[in-house]
Amino acid sequence: MATRKPGTTARPGGGTQSRDKGTRGGRPEASAATGTTGERQGKQPARQAKPGNGQARAAGQAQRTRSAPAAAAAATGPGVAATPAWLQWTTWGLSLGGLGVSIYLTIAHFNTSVTLACPATSTVNCEKVTTSPESYAFGIPVAVLGLAFYLFLAVVNSPWVWRMTWPPIRWARIGSMVVGIVFVLWLVYAELFKIGAICLWCTSVHVITFALFVLIMFSFAAGYGTTRDPALA
Repeated sequence: MATRKPGTTARPGGGTQSRDKGTRGGRPEASAATGTTGERQGKQPARQAKPGNGQARAAGQAQRTRSAPAAAAAATGPGVAATPAWLQWTTWGLSLGGLGVSIYLTIAHFNTSVTLACPATSTVNCEKVTTSPESYAFGIPVAVLGLAFYLFLAVVNSPWVWRMTWPPIRWARIGSMVVGIVFVLWLVYAELFKIGAICLWCTSVHVITFALFVLIMFSFAAGYGTTRDPALA
């Protein structure tokens, strides 16, 4: 009589069939399936670790942000102290205001039908000032000189010209303001001690000129538009 080995079953016809402990009906055991699932889960984080589109865009934005100061420095020029935007627009606005008043005074000077909107009192009398002998300088009406002066300032104090670093422009701006403030002081002296009256429109031009003188002298002292030593920056 034949003996059967453990783990075998009798098969009709006298044969035996071995039973594979690792399979059940030809299918993998749960342990094998678990191992395969673990391998897949282990590979999944590796795929998720790749940077996505959002991370790429953030990296590109950071790179552009870092390069922005370099682009601004290249536009101004190496070692050049850029003039602040507030100073550019303030001086230009004041220059345009002075130009507007100068145009009004020039029209009133040559057109007798235009009357200046100004009270006529013992202290304030625009007509008395604008028709006095002191309303002429070097044979030219002061209103015309003011018009030419502020037309020049409206150009050199524009933001586009402020960005130019050509030294003659800078010195022409400073020189014109020095001449302008000296002329304003003479006009104030003439109104107070020679004419004996004040013109409100002329006074507004004087105030604008003084404000521009202070701002442009400040820009000169700060060194805006000049080349600096990179070692001292």
